[in-house]
Formats: sequence, structure tokens, C-alpha cells
Amino acid sequence: MATLISYISLPPMITFKPQPVSTQFLTPKPNFRTIITTSATSSDQTQPSKTEPMSVDNLRKFVQLNLGNWTATFHHFDCHGNTVNKITTKLGVGSYGEDELLSLIQTLYIKQPPSSTSGPGDDEEEEWYEYKIKETNMFTVDKYQQIGFFPEEKAYALRYQTAGMLETVLRQGVLGEDDTGEELPRNLKLPSRRPSLVCENCMYSLEKDMRIRAFHIMDPQGFLDMLVVFLEERGSKTLDPPLFINVGDETNRIKQYLGTWKGRSKTKRSGVYGATISEAETVAVLEMNKDCQLIQDIKSTSSGSDVTTTVHWNGTITNNLVIFDGGFQYTLLPGGMYMGCPSDVAKSVRESKSFHLEVCWLESPDKRQRLVRTYDVEGFAVSSTYHFETRYDV
Repeated sequence: MATLISYISLPPMITFKPQPVSTQFLTPKPNFRTIITTSATSSDQTQPSKTEPMSVDNLRKFVQLNLGNWTATFHHFDCHGNTVNKITTKLGVGSYGEDELLSLIQTLYIKQPPSSTSGPGDDEEEEWYEYKIKETNMFTVDKYQQIGFFPEEKAYALRYQTAGMLETVLRQGVLGEDDTGEELPRNLKLPSRRPSLVCENCMYSLEKDMRIRAFHIMDPQGFLDMLVVFLEERGSKTLDPPLFINVGDETNRIKQYLGTWKGRSKTKRSGVYGATISEAETVAVLEMNKDCQLIQDIKSTSSGSDVTTTVHWNGTITNNLVIFDGGFQYTLLPGGMYMGCPSDVAKSVRESKSFHLEVCWLESPDKRQRLVRTYDVEGFAVSSTYHFETRYDV
């Protein structure tokens, strides 16, 4: 019988109002190719996994990395990097079972706004909506989540089949008890019910017991639908949610990324592609010329090899959106973050090209982490690459 080895406890002095979790938003995700190219008919649940089977030891490390009580600010951004909504959340994470039967259990609490029926001067307790997240275990990480996990670097990438959890946060955090269940509520942008891709990239702070969990949501046509970031702090002694600290000029976010960045990368590939782990020395240079055009060169030299590959991109910037030649874009966000993705995933699929998603986080002006998730032409995650880089021209 499974033994409870950790349990969820919530911070004192907060009254949570548990509510039944609605399943009306958890629509099963269709096959990626059905959405993009209409060439497949098998359901998402029956797709074969192309990920490297996760070891029991790695599963244990993954569970241990996530355990605890997290206080968070949920940031909802549009495709141009503008903040649409900010919502306070809490996440309780526990586990049960052992070895192959070990499971991660998570409960998300979403702070609700005051009801429109509340009168002036009403002294109401804070209301929280309880949402049970599907368990993570050996089966789910191998079959559905296509996990890319870096235990030493404290980073991971996951695939989601729907955006149901994110939709619930928006509904309960913005509408609260006034939510009537409309599919398209007025004045609230929700993620697509049938997204072509939902990816979470998580990186932990190098300085504090904090992390970012950044979500790309692509719409059924393969275009960026929205960006979502949870900024979470574990075991905080205060009940105030963490806030982004800007490390550069917020009026010109691109400046903090300009210059030469040197570091190392580690790539973990999926089993069907060789089940290999590769490391490399990297040099990334981003410059802006007098015409305000961007030039980016990324050089990578594999460990134990003299072979260096170089990727060269030219780009333009409009406000907080960078568009590179070839159809890749960066959305510049507050707090030293950018999130990158193809401008049109469907085009990559039609042209039988692989594609990738990227998240970058600067906690200080001279250090950054990047997590890159690479997909094949069928929409399967074939590798994840973690970068740690230091600026050399400050």
C-alpha cells in the first residue's frame, strides 16, 4: 500500500474556500498534426511516447524539487508582451508512494476578486478557489508530459494536453463568483479550448528559493495565443506574492540582452533519438546597429570536439516584439524575461521543419538562464537544452 510521505499544509491566517473542480474546460487535446495539417486522426491519448523513460531516481529528484508551499503571482501577457492580468495564487505540493509508484500531487489555490454583489463596506474574508492538478507519476511523465529534466540545474520542461488549468486561473482570478460559464466571457481573453501546443518551461532562481514557470500557448492554427508566467516563492514567511524585479530599462527592454554572453549548455535528447546527453561551450552575441536592426550570432562548440556551429539571425524590434528573419520571434517581458517561439508553427510543420520554444531569465544584469525545447515536424518534443551564461562586456 502506498505510504503518505509528504502532505500539503497551507499558510495560517488564510481562509480558503474549496470548490468542486469543474471539468467542463478540460477538453482533450487533439493530435498536433490534426490541428496543423489535418493529416492524422489518432487521439492524443494513444500517441506513442518519444521521450526517454524517466528513471526512478530522477522521478524522486523531480518530486523533491517541487515539494512545499509556493506563493505566486500569475502573470498573463498578450503576444506583444503587455500585461493583461495579474492574479495571486498559492500552490501546495506533496507526494505519496515509493519508487515506481511515487506520485506528485498538487493543489492550486486561486485568489478570487470581490463579487459584484458585495456592497460597499462589506468586510468579507478572502475567497480562494481550489483546483486539483492531475497527478504526476512515472506513467504520465513518460507517456504524456514528454518531460525534459535537469536535476543539477534545477530546470525542467513539460507538455500539457490542454490549457484547462490556465483557463481556470483566469476565470476564477478575474471573474471569480461572477463567472457564468460563458465560453467567451466579456472582457476576458481565454486560451483556446483546442490549443495546438502548451509547453511549460521551469527554471529555479540562482539566488533565492524562487522559480518561474513559463507557458507558451499556441492556438489551433499554430500561432502564439498568449504567454503565462507563474513567479513563485517557496516557504515565504509573508503572505505577499513575489513580484518581478526589473534588472534593466523597462522602457527599452532589449538593452539588457545586448552584448556577448558566454557559457555552457546541456542537451537531453529523447530515447528514440539516441537517448544521449551532450554538452557544449556557447557564445551568444546580440548587437543593434545604427539603423536599430538586431544581429544575433550563436556559436556552439561540443565538448571534446573542435567543431563549432554558428547560427546567424537578423531581426527587427517593434516595442517589445523582436522578429527575426526566418520566422522566429522574442516577446520581451518584465523582470528580465523573454519568451521565444516561431511566428507560425503551422508553416514549420508544412515545410517539414523542426522548431523550438525558448525562455530566458535574467535575475541580474550579468547572469542568465535559458531553456530551449525542440520539437520535430510532428510536434513531439525531441530534446530540451539548458543554458547558463555570463555577460562578458559589462
